[in-house]
Amino acid sequence: MNDRVNSSDFTTTGVPASSLGVVLQRGGEELILEKVLDRFTIRPTTDFPPQQLSQVTWGIWQQSIPQAKLELFTVAPNQLESAMAKARADRNVAFASHVYAIKANPGTFVYLNDQITIQFVSEVDTATINAISAAFNLVQEKPVLGIPNAFVFLVSKQATENPIKITNQLQGLKEVLAAEPNILIQTQSHYKPRDPLYPQQWYLNHNGGNQLVVGSHISVEKAWDITRGLRSVVVAVVDDSFDLNHPDFQGSGKVVAPRDFKQKDFLPLPDDNETSHGTACAGLAVAEENGTGIVGVAPGCALMPIRSTGFLDDESIEEIFNWAIEKGASVISCSWGASAVYFPLSLRQKAVITRAATKGRNGKGCVIVFAAGNANRPVNGTINEQNWPENILKGNVDWLSGFSVHPDVMAIAASTSLNKKAAYSNWGTSISVCAPSNNAPPGMSFQDKGYIFTQPAIATSLTGLGMLTTDQLGSAGYDPGNFTGNFGGTSSATPVVAGVAALVLSANPDLTAQQVKRILQETADKIVDSDPDPQLSLRAGTYDGDGHSQWFGYGKVNAARAVQAAQQQRGVTSTATKQVTGNNNSQVAIPDNDLQGIKSAIAISESGVVKDIQITANITHDYLGDLEIYLIAPTNQQVLLQNRTLGRGTKLQMTYTVRSHPILKQLLSISAQGRWQLWIIDYAVQDVGRLNNWELTLGI
Repeated sequence: MNDRVNSSDFTTTGVPASSLGVVLQRGGEELILEKVLDRFTIRPTTDFPPQQLSQVTWGIWQQSIPQAKLELFTVAPNQLESAMAKARADRNVAFASHVYAIKANPGTFVYLNDQITIQFVSEVDTATINAISAAFNLVQEKPVLGIPNAFVFLVSKQATENPIKITNQLQGLKEVLAAEPNILIQTQSHYKPRDPLYPQQWYLNHNGGNQLVVGSHISVEKAWDITRGLRSVVVAVVDDSFDLNHPDFQGSGKVVAPRDFKQKDFLPLPDDNETSHGTACAGLAVAEENGTGIVGVAPGCALMPIRSTGFLDDESIEEIFNWAIEKGASVISCSWGASAVYFPLSLRQKAVITRAATKGRNGKGCVIVFAAGNANRPVNGTINEQNWPENILKGNVDWLSGFSVHPDVMAIAASTSLNKKAAYSNWGTSISVCAPSNNAPPGMSFQDKGYIFTQPAIATSLTGLGMLTTDQLGSAGYDPGNFTGNFGGTSSATPVVAGVAALVLSANPDLTAQQVKRILQETADKIVDSDPDPQLSLRAGTYDGDGHSQWFGYGKVNAARAVQAAQQQRGVTSTATKQVTGNNNSQVAIPDNDLQGIKSAIAISESGVVKDIQITANITHDYLGDLEIYLIAPTNQQVLLQNRTLGRGTKLQMTYTVRSHPILKQLLSISAQGRWQLWIIDYAVQDVGRLNNWELTLGI
């Protein structure tokens, strides 16, 4: 390859030159950005004291974004460019940057830092990488773990364009598979407290009563007959803060490896006048059994409290999950998501979550649970929006929660004490299971131009009890006192599932993360809600032929059945004694931009338990980055073999093994006999291709 590279030689394929600043490359997708006209950010050359920031003449200082060393200023819209010019001229300012919003995501602000992720094609050598980075004034910082030939670069002070424009130009190079800037977007917590305090934890076990139907709890008492959790099983709760002085978080070995990424220390305590969402979530999962207060689902397990920065950039997500991996988390519970209607994950965010789910826990993988969200919208789908105040959302609007649809994550929906869908609970094909929570109207709101817009109201009354959990000590939290009954949302359902997963691993620590996921799904209660949704009038409370409901996933989590199933799987050997191979050499065209994709089958007639697995695929395609590839087992369980990170490659000859792709561990211990399918989906228009052949080898 030619080592002499100049950035002016490059154009971006498919992106008009005039759009270079407003197209955001992200996780194999392109999002349209719009400049926000009343704010911008700067990075000071030295630390500015807040008093000095408040005295500058070119804008009104609003807040710091510490992890990116940014300071946010607002101005009158007609003064934006002149204010930025004044800021850039200040000797104390390293650079000033526009703030963006994602189109059709009102009030969702996108901030730029100085990082860019680039994945190069496999044959690109170090000299060419250095030449490309020099041409764009980039400085290589570190490799991206889990993605081959991918690196994080810093945009140097000599760069003349912002990270979005640079990545769009890089995307047009034949040497580059993918390029994307690291953006910051604020966290939105999945919680909206509404209901009064109830003095009992009905969601664990109950015998009926007011607004309680039989079986709306998680049957934890029978699970406790087997285990109440082990200290060696650590539940990492990632949230805003934790009142670690609470009596229900005391005990020998109860709290391990606490971390505060916001204050950059090891005490993730609430700030003054801060209501601690994390305290409530942690109590539901692991509150200690100590004769006072409440009891968590897994009271014997340890708590790893991790305080996030409050922003969801690549670096922050990597810090969170890398900390959980390194410090030995067994389960990672996340009751939050991005404050955006449509938010795909970046390459780095996808990679670190996959790494946690496959490499964590000494290679067995961390069980990762994410709240599906409280907007009563699909985690991935389109809704014809109507009746929003000021028509802030109108017509067909695409919704996407990137964290919830990650294939290595369990997305958790919420059911009520009446075994109905919680009115706010997000839904879709990616929901894994549901768990008990409160009932309340949908809780997504946007702030735009100084006004707050909330979702269209629900006219009907909503029934269902609230969730009792730990609160900050005294009057600082949601309620006066040390506990609250006002907690709810999918924020409550998620740590309940995290607690059940911790009990499952306490009963059988040899299980992989994907085996735990399968156990939770297969043992869930098939609750049914035949009523229409009170806001959208949809009906999705029943189950399809695969046993999946868009509202409830595979059902409401059942702790007793899950722990019993885990115990029964103890001692299963993983040593294969025989290999069985099947081939399918029929060429099949892959339909362009079709979510149904194509499925190619191989029938295995031999009986036996799968102890090893290997898949080889041969695919030709004009742009492999359009494709996702799944393996579907005879049990209908799906495993993502290949996500959309192949970029501009056109030929794929790849072998997927348990060693190279630990996600395949979830298919170990199932029956080999039956119909195995390779499922290929093309997610973008224009480029086409075909599956040439594939091979499946099972060790039984």
